[in-house]
Amino acid sequence: MTESSGSKLLNGEACQRTLRGKNAGKNGFVKNHCVFEHPRKYRRPTERSQNAAPNSSLYKKPFSESFEETPLLVAVLTYMGYGILTIFGYFRDFLRHWNIEKCHIAHEREQQKDFVPLYQDFENFYTRNLYMRIRDNWNRPICSVPGAKVDLVERVTHNYNWTFEHTGKVVKDVINMGSYNYLGFAENAGACASAAIETTHAYGVGVASTRCEIGNLDIHEELEQLVARFLGVESSMAFGMGFATNSMNIPALTGKGCLILSDELNHASLVLGARLSGSTIRVFKHNNMQSLEKLLRDAIAHGQPRTHRPWKKILIVVEGIYSMEGSIVRLPEVIALKKRYKAYLYLDEAHSIGALGPNGRGVVDYFGLDPKDVDIMMGTFTKSFGAAGGYIGGRKELIDYLRCHSHSALYATSMSPPVAQQIISSMKIIMGEDGSTLGKDRLRQLSENTTYFRRKLREMGFIIYGNDDSPVVPLMLYMPAKIGAFGREMLKRNIGTVVVGFPATPIIESRARFCVSAAHTREMLDTVSLVNLQTPSSDPLHDGRVMGVRRSRRSNL
Repeated sequence: MTESSGSKLLNGEACQRTLRGKNAGKNGFVKNHCVFEHPRKYRRPTERSQNAAPNSSLYKKPFSESFEETPLLVAVLTYMGYGILTIFGYFRDFLRHWNIEKCHIAHEREQQKDFVPLYQDFENFYTRNLYMRIRDNWNRPICSVPGAKVDLVERVTHNYNWTFEHTGKVVKDVINMGSYNYLGFAENAGACASAAIETTHAYGVGVASTRCEIGNLDIHEELEQLVARFLGVESSMAFGMGFATNSMNIPALTGKGCLILSDELNHASLVLGARLSGSTIRVFKHNNMQSLEKLLRDAIAHGQPRTHRPWKKILIVVEGIYSMEGSIVRLPEVIALKKRYKAYLYLDEAHSIGALGPNGRGVVDYFGLDPKDVDIMMGTFTKSFGAAGGYIGGRKELIDYLRCHSHSALYATSMSPPVAQQIISSMKIIMGEDGSTLGKDRLRQLSENTTYFRRKLREMGFIIYGNDDSPVVPLMLYMPAKIGAFGREMLKRNIGTVVVGFPATPIIESRARFCVSAAHTREMLDTVSLVNLQTPSSDPLHDGRVMGVRRSRRSNL
């Protein structure tokens, strides 16, 4: 077995691996599972593979993550499934070309046949022949607040998912396991909703101007001061769109002659921002400190290509929680490398702010680190705060610079006042400034729900990815046919979940992704677990070989 991406510490200490069970390779092996602890070893009896590194000075608490390789049989069957779908796709394209099968595909006008094609038809081969078969699992319209339960608008298709029609019926009380409503603030009643309504009456819904013109309201100033205090930084700046917070601000921070070191699993907004900046981009393996350190050493030793001049700036870009993997960044090690090699650190806390740490202040709070060690702290208000937009926090000089150079600050319309009030109200609740313990209660409930739900799935034998403390819980499905079947069968049982496949994930790592919320009750989580456990054996979902169930492990529990 080769060494995993997290099998060594920054200081070179190797993680000791202990295999338990007769054959670790029978159902795959753990790609990356490391436990760091300060005073003693930590062992979790339900895991088949374990890494441990005692007396680590970088971690003050256990850090446990598991990623199991796709079993060989499942990988072969998955590739065969995609191969068969591809063959049938070419055959159907042949039938469409000769008008034997009705063609629903957009095509160029006859008058434009001599023009350069607006789009290449072959580029949409995957969409029309593979994605279209399971398209009904996405874009389902809801007609309620995205809380612990949602109401779905029923729809049907008469042409194999090319178009949909609404029946006029509503599917009530679907357990919502797909929204990023980590702390349950996405609600239409309560203190936050009431404050947002009052703000709407006072300010209206839209600002109709940019911040630098006549769209800078006192509520925006209050929000930014509160965010800075919440994060423990000198200053902060709020933006109306989370995606634009990354894609428009990274180009303002780096440019030609700069180097960006990006985790291979970084979000599309980070990737787009890095590309728009014009900087040189180099990618390191996910959460692999050896890969990151090698890139840092090479960058300093060799400098820029051809000229070998020193890089103007080296920026490390990572996320707090990776939303598709459920993993948490190894922030203590990243900060140690950043300090050693005099680089800058850009931390995206879109999924971790409010969802991690004893005070809900994200991954920095989770590891007990100093916020000043992170140069650019970015996050969004779209998840834990039940609102919209994003922020950047850091030194006052940095924020003042962005106010003058960020395209998102200069040209984008200001954040809507009721949205800003929703953020202020929810953040004050988390901080306890509303005079209640509701914030602490929700943080504790989220942590308990996460631990409970992950434990239940493991006890049932499912293969799940990520960190033990991550509220994002990927459950592996692997085969393409299981993606659509799982989503449909869960909806039949009044459970709404997100299924994800290629190209959003590797081709042999399709999955269902559950997002745990503080608003979920223990009964809701038990319902989701029991639906998976009690699926009839005749149901194709119950085939453990292709749904991520460790059958041999189930017999050992």
